[in-house]
Amino acid sequence: MSWSPASGRKDLEASLRRIGGQGDDEIDLAAAALWLAALDRPQVPLDRYRHHLTVLARDTAQEFEASGNEEDLSARIEAINAVLFDRHAYQGDSLNYDDLQNANLMRVIDRQKGLPVALGILYIHCARAQGWEIQGLNFPGHFLLRMDRETDRRIIDPFHGGNQLSTADLRAMLKAIGGPEAELRSEHYRPVPNRMILKRLQDNIKARLLRAQQPSEALEIVETMLMFAPAEANLWREAGILHAGQDNLRAAILSLEQYLLLCDPPDARHEAARLLQQIKSHLN
Repeated sequence: MSWSPASGRKDLEASLRRIGGQGDDEIDLAAAALWLAALDRPQVPLDRYRHHLTVLARDTAQEFEASGNEEDLSARIEAINAVLFDRHAYQGDSLNYDDLQNANLMRVIDRQKGLPVALGILYIHCARAQGWEIQGLNFPGHFLLRMDRETDRRIIDPFHGGNQLSTADLRAMLKAIGGPEAELRSEHYRPVPNRMILKRLQDNIKARLLRAQQPSEALEIVETMLMFAPAEANLWREAGILHAGQDNLRAAILSLEQYLLLCDPPDARHEAARLLQQIKSHLN
């Protein structure tokens, strides 16, 4: 998408809707995250931020080449860590974790700090620009990364300087999040699709807005997520509930009807149908 300060929200929304029609492997995570960030700052040109992504990719290539070890997965990780956390001084924002800026990639680049998922998107960008295999992980409560090379596999924490985590580290982290009964399972190593990484980024913003009792702003975030993930049933349910809470009853009905078309579990369909009927009764 060509960019100028006059490019408005409509251009950004059109780009996000194009992602909604793409296959998951076609999604450029960092570019999409910049478009999401620009929705809050539509008059700020993206050129500088795109250039920064180019610099990160270039610096990673140079750092890795200087290591002279093309066969070692550790050398790949060390190259990215040297670029992101040493040269460009990125860090996890532990002091102001809930600051909304930490999930806006433009502000993350400006401030050089952010949430695990935002830093993870930059980490993924550095790796994929080199053609290296990397995925986000389906780990609860804290976004992690998995890098693979043939039979070698490493789990990486982008929030804490790219630390490599052992099985014991992951087990301890899971119990800290889920309680002493929580057990590490194979699903926690499962890759997260690109679309769901973007959703996780926006979920952080939505959750903070809801905690701050700003439902109309949270609804805007959900509607943005529907642009790039229109087949995600639960987003339509959330939109329906939030619309109903704002007395946007017709919009609530349309959203819940779409949810009914997409959802599978009978209990979820029954709940949605009941809520839909209640809303319709207010229009009669």
